[in-house]
Amino acid sequence: MKKLVIYVHGKGGTAEEAMHYRTLFVESDVIGFDYKSQNPWEAKSEFSDFYDLHSKEYDSVILVANSIGAYFSMNALAEKNISQAMFISPIVNMERLIADMMMWSNVTEAELESKKEIPTEFGETLSWEYLCYVRKHPIKWNIPTCILYGANDNLTSVETVSGFAEQIGASLTVMNDGEHWFHTNEQMEFLDNWIRNSI
Repeated sequence: MKKLVIYVHGKGGTAEEAMHYRTLFVESDVIGFDYKSQNPWEAKSEFSDFYDLHSKEYDSVILVANSIGAYFSMNALAEKNISQAMFISPIVNMERLIADMMMWSNVTEAELESKKEIPTEFGETLSWEYLCYVRKHPIKWNIPTCILYGANDNLTSVETVSGFAEQIGASLTVMNDGEHWFHTNEQMEFLDNWIRNSI
C-alpha cells in the first residue's frame, strides 16, 4: 500500500516543517504544502488542486494540519478521500475567533460592515467579507480525526475545541502545558508521542 502524509502548516509556518514528521511516518511519503492562500475562498481551490495533484498514485492519504491550516483544510478538503486527519491546535470555529478579535479591538459588527476592513494592533486585519464567508460556509467534516490541543491556547477555548470534537466524533488530547504553537522540546515530545499513539 502506498501511503502519503500531507502536512499543512499554520500562519507563519513553512512546508519545511514536514521534515519533522518523516521520522514518525516511516512507511509513508511525507510532503509539506507551501500554500499562498490568505482566506478560505482562495484556499478552497488551492488546497483542492494540491491534493488532487499529489494524491493520485497513493492508496491512502493522512492529513496533518496546524492551526489555520486545519481550518483551511476542513473548508477545502471535506469531500476528498482522506483516511485520517490529525489536527494540531486547529481553528475549529472561525466565526467565534473573529468575534473575539473584534472584541479585543473594540470593533462592532456595524463598524466592520461599513469599513469592510479594519487593521488591529495585534497584526490581523478584520474583514467583513471574511466574516460573511465563514457564516455562509459552516464546516462539515466527516473524516476520522484526532485533535491535539494545548490548555494554554490563546485563540481557541477548551469549550470550543471540546464541543467541535464531540460534534464530529474526533478524539481530543489536551496537553496541560501546551500552547497554541507547539515548539518547546517538551511540547514537541508530547506531540510526537501523540502522533505515534494516533496512527
